Order: sequence, then C-alpha cells, then structure tokens
Amino acid sequence: MKQATIIMNPSSGKEEAPAFVESAAGLLRAQGYEVVVKETAAELDATRFCAEACEARSELVVSIGGDGTLHETINGFENQAHRPRLGIVPLGTVNDFARALHIPLDPEAAVSALASSRTRRVDVGRLNGRLFANVVAAGPLAETLSAVTSEDKSRFGAFAYFKEGAKDLLGRSGHPLVIRYDDAVWEGASPLFIAALTNSVGGFERLAPEAAVDDGLIHGFIVKDLSFFRTLTAGLSLLRGHLQDHKDVIYFTAKRVSVSSPSPVGTNVDGEAGPPLPLALDILPRHLDVVVPEAAAG
Repeated sequence: MKQATIIMNPSSGKEEAPAFVESAAGLLRAQGYEVVVKETAAELDATRFCAEACEARSELVVSIGGDGTLHETINGFENQAHRPRLGIVPLGTVNDFARALHIPLDPEAAVSALASSRTRRVDVGRLNGRLFANVVAAGPLAETLSAVTSEDKSRFGAFAYFKEGAKDLLGRSGHPLVIRYDDAVWEGASPLFIAALTNSVGGFERLAPEAAVDDGLIHGFIVKDLSFFRTLTAGLSLLRGHLQDHKDVIYFTAKRVSVSSPSPVGTNVDGEAGPPLPLALDILPRHLDVVVPEAAAG
C-alpha cells in the first residue's frame, strides 16, 4: 500500500490544524494511501519526521503549517536517496512558497488539491549546509523583520514587514557587507540584502517578478542606504513589481552567492531568524517534486 506522512504544526492556523489534518488524512486514505500523522512539539521535529518518511520510502509527505514548518520539513529531504513528493497545506500568515506555486491559501481548497495528479519540480536553496525554500535576507532590516510579532502578522499580513522595516530605517545606515555572486563582488553599506528563489517574498508576490520556482537561479537584491522618502519610493516600486529598477537597488541573478561583514549581522531565512553572517548560498535545481493544483499556472 502507498504510504503518506502528514507533518502538522498544531499551533498553526489559529490552532485549527488538527481539523485540516483529519480532512487531508481522509482524502488520502480514499486515494489508497496508508496515512501516518506526525505532530510537531519541538524545534526540528518536522525535519526528523520528514527524514523518517524518506527512509521509509513514503510516496508523499504533506506539510500542514506555516512557512517555518515548511522550512523544517524540506530540510528532512537533505541527503536522502529517496525523496517523496511534497504536498503543502498553508496555514501561516504569509505562505510565500505556496503563493509562488499557486497552491490555494484557503486550507480547505489546499487539502482538496492534494488529490491532484500534477506535480512540479522546484528549486531549493542551500545555506551553510541547510536547505531553504524561498528567501534569505541579511542586514539590520532583516533582523528587524525577524522581530515582527505574530499579532502584527495577523493584523497587517505582509504589510507588517514593510511597516516595521520602514520604521527601522529612519535615521539608520546599513552594515558593511561584502557580497560575492558568481564572478562579481559588491562592497558597501546596506540595510538589507535579499536572496529570493520565487516571485513572492514577505507576501509581496511581485517583489521578484522574473523569478520562477524552477529557473535554477538566486535572485539577489542589494538595497543601498535609504532616507525615509526613498523608503516610500522603494515601497511603491515593490508594490508595482519594479523593485529591481529602483535607483537605490542593485539586482542580479546567480547560482552561488556569499555574504560576509566585519560587523555582527543577523539574517532572516524563510520568515524566521537565521544564522549570523557569513553565509554561503547555492541552488539545487529542480530538487523537490511538489503537488500542485491541476489548474495551477506555470
């Protein structure tokens, strides 16, 4: 019998995750799967559960939770000879990876989409030996974004990040960064560096409009020091999908990127606090097979 493992974060989706687990399990059993449900209780539980599913040669792993749960889950695929298909039921505030793959943000619709016969091979990033699904940010602004409260995320959605970031940029300069990408080097002060794998970052689906989930590229944005007025213009560029054209932004694509600084600098990885600099990033092209709705674009 086919095997499916459901990995669920019970605190996601206003603690409604168990109800969606029941629906997902019922749907998968009707499709002939033997279903195992794993509930996270501590950090890295999702990674361990996914690794166990790989070792048991499960056909499907389903992540039910937010971007943090998904980030932990995909790390269970690292160095595995057998990688099951990945299903996603997004219950977080932002759900960037699901947005990029046109997976419904409505959990009930996302559960129904698990019955789809369509999959898409997607890129995964690697950061200092760990995997990431969507985005890495570095700099003082990235540190601020890691501190955005769950309450603000619930009230303002993606704009919680922009609101907090704009406030933090007032009167601040960036940290000195050295960014190497393929054969090029940039050095200077920056409040924010972004390395994106998809078009959706922080809920803004047009931040990197040229990025595709399977293009084999890291899309880099170096934001130079901004005054408050320039922050507003950058925000408008972001909303219109033209951030890469803003005069205070350097945009590039690369397969390998490293970021270092002589100062202590924090990071944000897939919406959660990440390791301090230095970072070494590369891309694993079309590394995971993700279940997408039958009618998904792309």
